[in-house]
Formats: sequence, structure tokens, C-alpha cells
Amino acid sequence: MNPTTGLQLLLVAGGAIAVAAVARRRGWPAPLLLVAAGLLVSPLVPPVPLDPELVLYVFLPPLLYSAALDSSYLRLREVTRHVALLSVGLVLVTMLAVGYVVHLMLPELPLAAAFALGAIIAPPDAVAAVAVGRRLGLPRRPLTILIGESLFNDATALTAYRVAIGAAVGGTVDLLDAVGEFVYAAAVGVAIGLALAFVSAWLFRHTRDSLVENTLMLLIPFAAYLAAESVHASGVISVVIVGLYLGHQMHLRGFGTRLLSTSVWKVADFFLETIVFALIGLQLVTVIQGVEGYGAGEVALYALVVFLVTVLVRFAWVFPTAYLLRLLGRGRPAAAPAHITVVSWAGMRGVVSLAAAFAIPESVEGRSMLLLLTFTTVIGTLLVQGLSFPVLIKRLGVSSERERYEDTLAEANAQHAALGAGLEVLERLTEKEGEPDEIRKQVIDQLREKSWRRTLAAWERLGGGTGRDGAETPSSLYRRLRREMLQAEREVFVRLRDERRLDDEVMREVMAQLDFEEAILER
Repeated sequence: MNPTTGLQLLLVAGGAIAVAAVARRRGWPAPLLLVAAGLLVSPLVPPVPLDPELVLYVFLPPLLYSAALDSSYLRLREVTRHVALLSVGLVLVTMLAVGYVVHLMLPELPLAAAFALGAIIAPPDAVAAVAVGRRLGLPRRPLTILIGESLFNDATALTAYRVAIGAAVGGTVDLLDAVGEFVYAAAVGVAIGLALAFVSAWLFRHTRDSLVENTLMLLIPFAAYLAAESVHASGVISVVIVGLYLGHQMHLRGFGTRLLSTSVWKVADFFLETIVFALIGLQLVTVIQGVEGYGAGEVALYALVVFLVTVLVRFAWVFPTAYLLRLLGRGRPAAAPAHITVVSWAGMRGVVSLAAAFAIPESVEGRSMLLLLTFTTVIGTLLVQGLSFPVLIKRLGVSSERERYEDTLAEANAQHAALGAGLEVLERLTEKEGEPDEIRKQVIDQLREKSWRRTLAAWERLGGGTGRDGAETPSSLYRRLRREMLQAEREVFVRLRDERRLDDEVMREVMAQLDFEEAILER
């Protein structure tokens, strides 16, 4: 990377963070605003290159790993068949449908190149859909299906893409070889992911250092991706497997590792996603300049047809397979039509599609048109589906309100059970150590009071967080007054630091203690 490109990416990152900050403050979907901003700015700035290797080897691994780390292995296991039908079946059906339609519209394009386009735009990127869905209270099951699909569909699409590009360059393809390549890529990717997961877990058991463990976690997605790709296996599957395993085992790590991990990956996700979505919009001029020999009306028609085929194929696949799974479910509750509609409409494409399109060899006939159709499909799905997604959720009345109530009830019961276990240990230790003196008795009373206060908070949330006649509950009162006290304490520490009566390092240590306490109050 030369200095000019590095400076461009730095400016893109700074501008993208500023746009994302505005979106977060206004409550707007940041990915969509970033794409729109990129489209508007693209004609006004020098072309910003989208390096496929930068996307696939630098951006993709940590984003996949973070999503897998934050996912629920147990919930994903419950929707395995749904995820498999979407991440494998739908990807292949979309590839075939788009490929044939594009070949009919543009017969001069080789069929293999048309299939490559289908593979490129087949996998949705659920980042925008999941972000909007969580904010608007989308129920857990459709969210889990969308997350699972986004974790695994890139593996299918990239393998199919390699096969199609190989056929476009070499001229022939053996279907049996293609199936064998897919099975090999998936199986070896899983094996490498599990092996690295076991090794990482062993290292973490012997490290017991939150800073070292989180630094290792930053390396794991790159190690998994590169290890798999170096033997022509699926780096995507390898990263997802190791992320799911370590995320499921996160309770075995120390509290410091968990606290730090949450912060680290929130920052990493925010930083990478802002750059990625801004880069999508900034490719407008680069993509348009490469297309020659076609009229604007022709290009618009081709783009519209590919967009419609991509969207309609998803509907045509999701609804029948959802009802098929209902028949095979053996008594499991059927998915609500509203939930199926939401999953069908959540087909926004992302930067992986664009990166794969930019990676098409120059020797492939019609490369510029393939790149343009990829770009228009990505932009179309992000803006059309992305902007209408919140409206759809509200119109269908899809809500997780019942789930939130059940979660709070389950938490209250769990807190009550945990309180009993904790107090039992406290009483046993107290009896073992004999009659406490006055100071020890005060400490024991404080421990009992803190345990009761924490378990009562969950029961209070079941009542909406207020007491009788809307009065402030004891827990709410405690949190409000304690926050005021903490702020007063901070002001004293800062004043003493400014008066040179307290060292900066000491102030940071005590500030961290106050911050941890306030973080607990927020819970």
C-alpha cells in the first residue's frame, strides 16, 4: 500500500466515523447513512480503491469472528435446518437463477461468468438488518436465523464463485469436482476451526491474564482464516467455528477478560463496519467509468432485473422451505407469517460481494458489466430493503415484548436461586469462622443487603421499573442517588489532581473503580 492510498483510507475512516456518530446520535441506521454519504461524495473526490484482499483478509475475519463470538451456539443449534437451507440452498439457487437470467439478457457473456455474478451477489450481509432488527425489537428466533445465515453463507458463495471463475477462465467445469471442492472446503474449514479453538482454549486456561487473552483473541480470526485459506479450505467456516466455540466457553474466562473483550470487539466492529459501508458507496465512479458500449437505459434495465430476481428468489425460497420445515418439525410451533416475511425481506448485500466482484480477473469477458451489476444490486438492496425494513417490522407488528417479559421473569427467578446459593455459602462460612466481631458483622450485613438489592431489581423490572402508583422503586432510588454521589467523588479526585495533590496514575486507578461501579448500576 502506497502512502497516497493509506492517506485516502485514513480520510475515509475519519469521515465515516463522523457520519456514523451523527447517525447514532439521531437514531438512524448508520450502515445505510454511510452508503448514501459515500454515493454523494464519490463524484467529488479522487477514486478510493477497494482492494479485495484488504476486505477478505483484513476486514472479513474479525467481523465474522466478533459476530460468532457474540452469537448463541445453543440458539443456532435450534435453527440449524433453517440456516443450512438459507446459507447453502438459497445461495446456490440464487446463483443459478441470477446466472441464467443474466445470460439470457446478455448472451455475449459466458454462462460461467454469469454464474460467477450469481455467486457474488447470492450471500446477504445481515449487519444492517440485524442492527435495525435489534433496535426495533425483532424477536430472537428470526434474528438468530439471520445471524446464522450471515455467518455461513459467505463460505458457500465464495466456493461457488471460485468454481465459476475457474470455468470462466479455463472454459470447462466438472460438476463432481465442484461438489468435491465444496465438501473439502467445508470439512477442512471445520477441522481447522475446531483445532484452533481447542488450542486457544488451552492457552487461555494457562494464561489467566485479561490483557494477554484479549490480545490473542485479536489474532485468532486472522490465524483461522489464513490457516484455512492456505490449504484451499473455507476460511469463513474456520473463523465462525472457532468464534462460536470460544464464545460458548467465555464463562470459563475471568471477569476481566469478559469485560475487556466486550469493549474491544465493540470498538473493532464499529471501526471496521463504518469503513466498509463507506467504501461501498465510494465505488460509484470507479464502477460506472469501467462500463462501455451500453446505453444508460440498457444498464438501468439490466440492473433492475438482476435486483428483482435477487429479491424475488429469496421470497420464493424462504416461504416454501419455512412451511416444509413446519411439516418436518414434529410438533414444533410454526413460524409466524410475519416472521417469514421479515426474513425474506432481510436480504441486503454487502462488501464481500463487492470485494469478490473486484477480484474477478481482467481476462474474464464482461468483467466491467459484472462489477456494475454487483454494485447496483448491493446498493439497491441496502437502500431499498434497508430503508424499508424498519417500516416493514412496524407494519407487521413484529415485537419481542413477550420475549423480554419472559427473559426478565427468568432472570428474576435465576437471581432468586443464585441469591439462595450465595447466602447459603455466606452462612456456612460465618458459622465455620465463629461469632463475628462488630466490624465483621457489618461486612456480613452489607453482603446480605447487596445480594437482596440485586435480586429485587429484576422483580421490579417486571413491574415496569416503578412501584405503586408509578413511585420510584428502592433500586431505582439507590441507583439515582449513588450516581450523584459517584459524580461528586469524581469531581474531588479531578480537583485534587489539578491541585497536584494526586498523581494522574492514582487518579486513573480510582476513576476506573468508580466507572466499574457505575457500569454495575446501569445493569
